[in-house]
Amino acid sequence: MVKLFNWSRGILLAFFCLLLVRVFLPLPFAIEIIIFATYTMGCNFLLGRVGFISFGQPAYLAVGAYATSFYLFYFGTNPIIGILLGILAGVAVALIIGPFFVRLRSDYFALVNLALAVIVFYLFEKVLASITHGDNGLWFLTNIASTPGLDLGVPSDFFIFVFLVAFGVWVLYKYLDDSIFGACCQATKTNEDKVKFLGYSNFKIRFLAFIIANTTTALAGSLYAVYFGFVSPEIASPSRAADPVIVTLLGGVGTLYGPIVGAFAYTGMKDLISGYISNWELFIGLLLVFIMLAGEKGIWGSLEPVLKRTFSKKGKPTT
Repeated sequence: MVKLFNWSRGILLAFFCLLLVRVFLPLPFAIEIIIFATYTMGCNFLLGRVGFISFGQPAYLAVGAYATSFYLFYFGTNPIIGILLGILAGVAVALIIGPFFVRLRSDYFALVNLALAVIVFYLFEKVLASITHGDNGLWFLTNIASTPGLDLGVPSDFFIFVFLVAFGVWVLYKYLDDSIFGACCQATKTNEDKVKFLGYSNFKIRFLAFIIANTTTALAGSLYAVYFGFVSPEIASPSRAADPVIVTLLGGVGTLYGPIVGAFAYTGMKDLISGYISNWELFIGLLLVFIMLAGEKGIWGSLEPVLKRTFSKKGKPTT
């Protein structure tokens, strides 16, 4: 039990801070941070652990969101089933396109994923307009039925649900970081030849990482769909393709808690600055430039060593 607590205490502390956000800040802000951080986690894992920068995350976000919305609009009313279908859709799409995408080098991988985002956006807006209702989107908020235990149609209950889901996601990625697979992901990023020499397959490592990361993104899309009760092609807009990459860089590439910190900073600055200046992205860009010039570690990447030194000194016995 003590080992389990020591292993998970960082996650417990991070999510305790999220509970404080819920207490002192508006509920919609807290929900948006959690879902946005989950959305960014897939991009963070690809970039930080495998070395793949992806501008196609809106496509995978839309896959999960539309799979959930199709179910809730056309077939059923249970949001839990809708979310599970969104996750399965993310897995299916990753299994289909992953074998082709992960063979590409990082720069080509980024461009092909961006092209995928454009294609998915066009499909949902134009080609499948008879099903997706085009720019008008799918409205199904009133179709969502109450669920036992936690009613996902109630914002306070939905916060508890996404909180628990996100906690499970972070436990999973913490486990992956500490596992042999996590070490292999880092190794294939830095030296492919040594990975081959050790008897591992670079392709299989990247393929599995691709599936895990983009399934996480699809999960975030499903959560967005249930939260808003509405989905439109705008969720796959290529104009927002850089958002998860920016949040990853703000928080700290490859860090476990970088997506949470980055999502908090990005969403907070957007909500505060946009009330005064329409071009609020300018300040995000200036902050990002400053972070890159300061050492490319991001906000959490810069704070983490300081916090570790501080807590390690407090934990040492005095003589």
